[in-house]
Amino acid sequence: MPGGLSCAVVLLLEEELLAPVVVLLLNCLLCPSPEQRSHTASRFIIVGPAYFSEQLTKQPEAKDSENPLNKRDGSHHCRLENAVSHHRRWIDGQARKPSNQSKNGGMENCYTVARTDDGLTLALDAVNYGLVTCAFFGVGVNLVVFLRRVLHQGNAEAANNISKWTGTVYIFSLLGAFVSDSYWGRYVTCTVFQIIYVTGLIILSFTSWFFLVKPSGCGADHAFCNEPSTAGVALFYFSTYMIAFGNGGYQPSIATFGSDQFDETDPKEARSKVAFFSYFYLALNVGSIISNTVIVYYEDQGEWVMGFWVSAVAAVLALVLFLIGTPNYRHFKPSGNPLTRIAQVFVAAFRKWHTKVPSSGDLLHEVDGDASRITGIRRILHSEELRFLDKAATITEEDYAAQEERMKDPWRLCTVTQVEEVKCILKMLPIWLCTIVYSVVFTQMASLFVEQGETMDTEIGSFHFPAASMTLFDILSVLAFIAIYRRVLVPAMARLSGNPEGLTELQRMGVGLAIGMAAMVVAGVVEVERLKRVEVPDQPSSMSVLWQVPQYTLIGASEVFMYVGQLEFFNGQAPDGVKSFGSSLCMASISLGNYVSIMLVSVVTSLTDKDERPGWIPGNLNSGHLDRFYFLLAALSLIDLAVYVACAMWYKGIKLDNGDEKKKAMAHV
Repeated sequence: MPGGLSCAVVLLLEEELLAPVVVLLLNCLLCPSPEQRSHTASRFIIVGPAYFSEQLTKQPEAKDSENPLNKRDGSHHCRLENAVSHHRRWIDGQARKPSNQSKNGGMENCYTVARTDDGLTLALDAVNYGLVTCAFFGVGVNLVVFLRRVLHQGNAEAANNISKWTGTVYIFSLLGAFVSDSYWGRYVTCTVFQIIYVTGLIILSFTSWFFLVKPSGCGADHAFCNEPSTAGVALFYFSTYMIAFGNGGYQPSIATFGSDQFDETDPKEARSKVAFFSYFYLALNVGSIISNTVIVYYEDQGEWVMGFWVSAVAAVLALVLFLIGTPNYRHFKPSGNPLTRIAQVFVAAFRKWHTKVPSSGDLLHEVDGDASRITGIRRILHSEELRFLDKAATITEEDYAAQEERMKDPWRLCTVTQVEEVKCILKMLPIWLCTIVYSVVFTQMASLFVEQGETMDTEIGSFHFPAASMTLFDILSVLAFIAIYRRVLVPAMARLSGNPEGLTELQRMGVGLAIGMAAMVVAGVVEVERLKRVEVPDQPSSMSVLWQVPQYTLIGASEVFMYVGQLEFFNGQAPDGVKSFGSSLCMASISLGNYVSIMLVSVVTSLTDKDERPGWIPGNLNSGHLDRFYFLLAALSLIDLAVYVACAMWYKGIKLDNGDEKKKAMAHV
């Protein structure tokens, strides 16, 4: 399961909301009523995303006299234009809070259906995201087995192909975040990429049905299908990478789109926002459990086509649910291309390289209102880090002499907010780079863990337990450790540190790195013991697959600390203009982790597979040394943890213009 697993289920566990939500989820799954929604969906598909992008961002024009951004008070003489309150966001010239509680925002209306019953509305929204997750893992969690049994790939080749595919899923999240923040907005981005996602699943289902799973029902247990045709393999890769493109582009925008419906400055809305993320992540877990148990079980029995079709239908239902809520959503106008703004800061700083930066941040340039080049975001206060970038906001005599002309040249003079936006991104990058090694560890759960499990005894009594279904213990571990963290660790750490949250985001991420390292050590020890119990070289070991439970459990525990903390950190520290980019950093970390895993597997294979030696990861793991690869990952994790601690101690958080630090991370782990 990808990072971002449900720390926010904590709210459900503490307030005893889990049971009624699950009941509502089941009711919605059994009674989707698609007939009543077909008109809205068909109308949307015909009209197209461009129409909705234009209509949904239209707002009534505010009179100039009512616009507080037109006011000037003349203070801070060095500024070309003075700043005013940014406690309200601006959308197409009209001032309003991020969420109108009485109309389109608030807890009741942020979900994907019209207001009828609040509980049903909440459950349907959970089903929406849960179905997307169920569809994705219905394909992805057992894909390494499909590659081996249906496409006849070896262990190393299949593991690398899974890493490439998973990495592509999350690298496309950067593209989705870019178009969402810059041009399309979150609603249109979510819709377009969901349509691509559904199309890919349908093509995959047809391809498997007509070209790959021959004879019907092949690929069960350790049985192999006929050699696939070239056309079938080509369509398979085309469809799976279309799925990667659609899901990757959709993921970074959907969470941010939901949070857009709330006003974080309102205490009630802030709590509702926490509840939103709770249900959001609960849906992810429920969808994952369904795909990791029911769908995977039938796929392992050779029912690949049925499993893919179930995933496709789930994705279609999710798209319909999303479209139904269109009239109730709150939309924010995109803030423009962030890459251009970033380039402007570097160019302006370079052009003023010999200019002395003022000692006080109050002497740097800042504007507001219509003159601001970044629409729809709050101002960021000046910080003392990376001072060389402040040259871009330093006002020179030349700027005073040609004020009007220079204000129109963003490549010479930038605002403090624009400079701080670049600083925020640069300061987050070292932390982000340190998360990549953890993603290398995490990605083994979808590849080498499954291949290791297939070489173990998967019979539990008279029941066959598919190796891919072992990820169920990862999900259960996530839920269990959330409760342990919230009810045991938070109170204890709060007393020791004085922080009511127990651990900061950076501290949690550090703990996650350490637990991930321990998971690799345990996986290596299990592999050592498995090899000792191999009786026939080409047959599975007599060691039960349940011995993998500890390594899956540790991975789940590490997710609670690492990925949940990472999601909160990057989402909270990202400026308003690059919110989706902040969310996409988590997914980009997983993407690069997969690509680094590919590189490591390839390098290890080339170095160890020499002189007729089988290497560490051969086609038959019984003749290899997978344990050494796990121990190598543990050593790399230890080095990464040391570097991470140094980066976390250096980091300072973002500050907004209301004087509050926005989810400021502690300076140590």
